[in-house]
Amino acid sequence: MKGKIVIVTGASSGIGKALAEKFAANGAKVVMAARSLEKLEQLSKDLLKKNYDVYAVKADVSIEEDCKKLIESCIAKYGTVDILVNNAGISMRALFEDVDLNVLKQLMNTNFWGTVYCTKYALPYLLLNKGSVVGVSSIAGYKGLPGRTGYSASKFAMQGFLETLRIENLKKGLHVLIACPGFTASNIRNTALAKDGSMQGESPLNEGKLMTSEVVAQKIITAIEHRKHRLVLTTQGKLIVLLNKFFPEMIDKMVYNHMAKEADSPFK
Repeated sequence: MKGKIVIVTGASSGIGKALAEKFAANGAKVVMAARSLEKLEQLSKDLLKKNYDVYAVKADVSIEEDCKKLIESCIAKYGTVDILVNNAGISMRALFEDVDLNVLKQLMNTNFWGTVYCTKYALPYLLLNKGSVVGVSSIAGYKGLPGRTGYSASKFAMQGFLETLRIENLKKGLHVLIACPGFTASNIRNTALAKDGSMQGESPLNEGKLMTSEVVAQKIITAIEHRKHRLVLTTQGKLIVLLNKFFPEMIDKMVYNHMAKEADSPFK
């Protein structure tokens, strides 16, 4: 990773923050993007104190012009892009019959279109460098999760887009990684949207028992170094993806029962 130019979206917290820190520690030059400039600037100060080469850019990936400016800022600062990590994402928790459709639109705009926009404007440089496009997806991109229709739909869409991108560029040397963590200790559930679009607030899961963002970030970086196509994390996640191929109806029931046990589950 030494000397590589890396863009990480959603870098102000969770997996994105851990990725930015680990890329920088490994010698990469990191452009960190997020909606919260205050959090980015604090992270930037912390990393610059360690003599890491980082650059903070405020960007809302659901806005195409912000994505374009993010890539342009990276080019102006460093001249190119070697690795684009599409990590920015939001979640939700509500039954489809109850949810405001604007919630689903918000999720698609951030999780899916944010990936499309950033990849579109970075692609010429990535092709030139035979670089890497990474999508931080989810097990929800393999198996629909009840109470999270918009989240699962956006991750299925992201994975379909990235898989097609990989196939289109098989002979051009472009590396495309779809990384699918299972439940990870981060603030994505705290900021998940409720049925009316308000933030959920408190996580329904025991965050202390989940894989940490730091572990996820290291595994993603290792997968990039080895130019892997897919990365599925946690034992539970791997089992769901494997068993769903052969016993989808059984997994439907298992997923339903598991999610119904969440605190204040929207369904029983």
